[in-house]
Amino acid sequence: MPRLATAPRVADLVLPGLAGGGDAPAYSRLAEALRRTIVDGRLPEGTRLPSERDLTGPVGLSRTTVTRAYAELRAQGYLTTRRGSGSVVQVPSVPGGRVDHLLAPAALDAGALDLTVTAPAAPPGIAEAYARATEDLGAYLCGTGYYPSGLPVLRERIADRFTGRGLATTPDQVLITPGALAAVAVSLRALIHRRDRVLIETPTYPNAIATLEGAGARTVPHPIDHLHHDWDVEALDRSAQHSGARSAYLIPDFHNPSGALMTSTQRAQVGRALRRHGVVPVIDESLVELALEGQSMPEPLGAHVPVAVTVGSASKSFWGGLRVGWLRAPRARMEEMAASRLRLDLGVPVLEQLVLVHLLDRAEEILVEHRARLRERRDVLVDTLHAQLPDWEVRVPAGGMALWFRLPEGSSTALARGARRYDVALAAGPNFAAGGGLDGWIRLPFVLPPEQLREVVPRLSAAWEDVLAGRVGTARAGGEREPGRRIIA
Repeated sequence: MPRLATAPRVADLVLPGLAGGGDAPAYSRLAEALRRTIVDGRLPEGTRLPSERDLTGPVGLSRTTVTRAYAELRAQGYLTTRRGSGSVVQVPSVPGGRVDHLLAPAALDAGALDLTVTAPAAPPGIAEAYARATEDLGAYLCGTGYYPSGLPVLRERIADRFTGRGLATTPDQVLITPGALAAVAVSLRALIHRRDRVLIETPTYPNAIATLEGAGARTVPHPIDHLHHDWDVEALDRSAQHSGARSAYLIPDFHNPSGALMTSTQRAQVGRALRRHGVVPVIDESLVELALEGQSMPEPLGAHVPVAVTVGSASKSFWGGLRVGWLRAPRARMEEMAASRLRLDLGVPVLEQLVLVHLLDRAEEILVEHRARLRERRDVLVDTLHAQLPDWEVRVPAGGMALWFRLPEGSSTALARGARRYDVALAAGPNFAAGGGLDGWIRLPFVLPPEQLREVVPRLSAAWEDVLAGRVGTARAGGEREPGRRIIA
């Protein structure tokens, strides 16, 4: 039997959305509020909703209104009526699937749990932003639609956010790109030549490693010890001095995968070290908006390194489907950044840029909900893992989207293989290693709905038992990254 969501529980979920629905009819506001709770996982697929009659009192609407809202959701594909089960939540099918085959791990069945991607479903507010952006689009249709630098209105919004955070920026210092990874690629093409050395943290974002390798860079790994002191600034200083690194790739804000946050003191120290040795850093701020404890954030690392290029993205703070990122650079470097950009593409779609303008106008409202969901999911995953796998070590991050666990023994590569038997996809530690190793570590994102995260841990526990019992093949020597590694977001 489908699990039942009680009328008071459903009312608690939808009443905030009903209050903010504007002038739309009551049934439409209720339908939209219900749809949002389904999309973000608070009403999981397979949940039976209360009857129209039972829901009327708790939401303060007539039975006719509730019936029309349910009918609207059925028409949109979010509800189905089953004999004897009432109205049951479903997620509409998407032709070709919800994840591209280049991202989806091979051999995963439908309903499997994918922990290789740190990206949640779209938060409430995305559909409304698209609707408003569509209304704005007409003003741009009389032009060519090419904006290699980005729409001026979006560049202005992003410049204002940098300035508000303590890094004075004007719109002419901002370049819009198709995501943060594209911004990293544009920056590196402008900053380095083949065989140049680039300082990079280890662990780090796997696609950044691939981007550096594709640019012909020689990476200089700087280890991060997340269980203790995170960035060893003195060691980073020595690496910069002795390696002759020309550039660096750093993630100071809720570092991927560790979740570490560079302190203000460390930022000043790192800035002095990079300036002293003439290293131009590319600073990845993709996760900077995801402070989950309500804490104030340190100033941007770029404020301590005037020559730095800072990249960011809407993918983590809003939705990956937007594919909108940006870079912020000193004015003296913007011409070479633009030239690098034009060798890759001619710009980001106008509609998505307009969507992001509207999202930034409501950023604080949307991000408050987004952070609350991530905080709940982090705590669910931490609590269940501590209960069932207490010897896995982790320092719980105050932000970001993932936990970085040290295994007490064994191999994360073997664990990732073993987890496939239980329909869980994992990204093993060596994928995050800039210089090899890290097979004793595993990244676990907390972006899935709580119900799915609670399913993850028993499956991981079973897979871990298989690893310890020797029922799973051992890792490749030295903790090598997987050959032909696919994208790990």
